[in-house]
Amino acid sequence: MPDFAKLDAFLDETETDGYLIDADSTDSDQYYLSGFDAPDPFVTLYDGETHLLFPRSLEFGRAKRESRAETVQRYVDFDHGELVEEHGPDAAVSRVLARFLDSYGVDSVAVPPRFPLRTADRIRALGVEVTADTDGTITEIRATKTDEEIDHVRAAQRANEAAMGAAAELLAAADVADDGHLTHDGEALTSERVKEEIEVTLLRHGCSLDETIVACGADAADPHDRGSGPLSAGEPIIIDIFPRDKATKYHADMTRTFCVGEPSETVREWYDLTERAKRAAFDALEPGATGEAVHDAVCDVYEDAGLPTLRSDDRAETGFIHSTGHGVGLDVHELPRLSPGGGELEPGHVVTIEPGLYDPEVGGVRIEDIAVVTEDGYENLTEYDERLVV
Repeated sequence: MPDFAKLDAFLDETETDGYLIDADSTDSDQYYLSGFDAPDPFVTLYDGETHLLFPRSLEFGRAKRESRAETVQRYVDFDHGELVEEHGPDAAVSRVLARFLDSYGVDSVAVPPRFPLRTADRIRALGVEVTADTDGTITEIRATKTDEEIDHVRAAQRANEAAMGAAAELLAAADVADDGHLTHDGEALTSERVKEEIEVTLLRHGCSLDETIVACGADAADPHDRGSGPLSAGEPIIIDIFPRDKATKYHADMTRTFCVGEPSETVREWYDLTERAKRAAFDALEPGATGEAVHDAVCDVYEDAGLPTLRSDDRAETGFIHSTGHGVGLDVHELPRLSPGGGELEPGHVVTIEPGLYDPEVGGVRIEDIAVVTEDGYENLTEYDERLVV
């Protein structure tokens, strides 16, 4: 059960009666606050307790069984049908929401930074004060994971490592054609074929993903290029997998860079340097440190080697051109940030460490682990080894 003490404190400080979310459960704040998974939008009110409101009865029984809400209600419980007849369908929804809030003595609500304007306008028109929580209090609360949440991330990471292993085995079994392209079972080995192997492996381990990165050569020089087409020997291949456990909805994240055959001298140097940068980041990772300090540790390694970073040149297009890491949980990118301005790290923060170097003339190299900040340092949740040549 999440600890909502910070949310209680926020409501007290802002003198607000409740916190309101109107979204489906793909919104991680909604899922976290309600504890309920539904594909259609519903309303969650938190006033020290959690209350759910559904337009229809479709999810009503399941929500009573599965959610952690104190109450679960439907529009019909607030005379929705009669309100439609009297005021029309749109105005009826407004009045149902107003009656729902009034039943808990709520005259003012805070809402997350992304909240439907229509819903806000509806209840404002009926006298409810609506204030935007621009800091995203629930998102901040979600950044600190419980032991159970950390176990969910750990389980997703084990699936991630199985998928990475399957991808690496496919590369290792490849042959090299006369034109330098990789082949497997007589066919060109493509980014798409490796992604398929990753996705099938993840499904067998109860995870899924919408996209993954298998980027070779110049494609790998763009940190978020998903990669496409034939893979080549002697060029770096970045594989970045960020699956989501289908049961728990928690993510993992890991990147490895592989080369089939002999990499260039520059790629090998970059790989060794990136391993050093990752170790420097972990040396700086501890409770009380800032995300900015961890990021600076990586920048120091690269800059000392004479390579550009965005810290040394905010217009740099090659070198280290992204942040060191980010939080991982219900979202694959969430708080905290290991970047310029990144705040203080706390036990329970789950973060990536992912230094990398990029240049279209060379390709790209990135190595990424996922770890949790502990009371006395960190625990690296990643067990997969690092090797450049397969």
